[in-house]
Amino acid sequence: MKAVQDEVFIGGQAGQYLTFMLGQELFAIGILAIKEIIQFGQMTTVPLMPSYIRGVINLRGSVVPVIDLSVRLGRGVGSVGKRSCIVVLEVEMEDETMDIGVMVDAVSAVIDIAEDKIEAAPSFGASVRADFIEGIGKVGEQFIVILDVGHTFSMVELAGMDSNAMM
Repeated sequence: MKAVQDEVFIGGQAGQYLTFMLGQELFAIGILAIKEIIQFGQMTTVPLMPSYIRGVINLRGSVVPVIDLSVRLGRGVGSVGKRSCIVVLEVEMEDETMDIGVMVDAVSAVIDIAEDKIEAAPSFGASVRADFIEGIGKVGEQFIVILDVGHTFSMVELAGMDSNAMM
């Protein structure tokens, strides 16, 4: 079994994903986009921001916007609980990299999902915009929605929404 796993990882047939909860649903983001995970804490709200931008945090001297992923995915304002945390992502915009915090209900685990266990995003019937979904991973009998970081946290789209929201 170990030889098969080694072959899969070396051949690039499996990817590592951080899984997390939003409400009762399990989501995942590719581990390479994740910079760190921090405890949910003090946040400063910023006037005239879209509803999905919960505020900003100070991360070692840098201002990092925090997106309420529940609102971004059209599910309403996320609640803060004991297990709520902020997943800090590195998102590329043109030639720059920017840190963005994403508020989630609870982080679950880092898991490996083989490429052949990931199906294409459904074109209809999903509870999330299809362009936000990289794929649907099947682990055992459970389905995990894998988010496309490039689309879900697109700085171009977020900036465009910001300017539209302020008009």
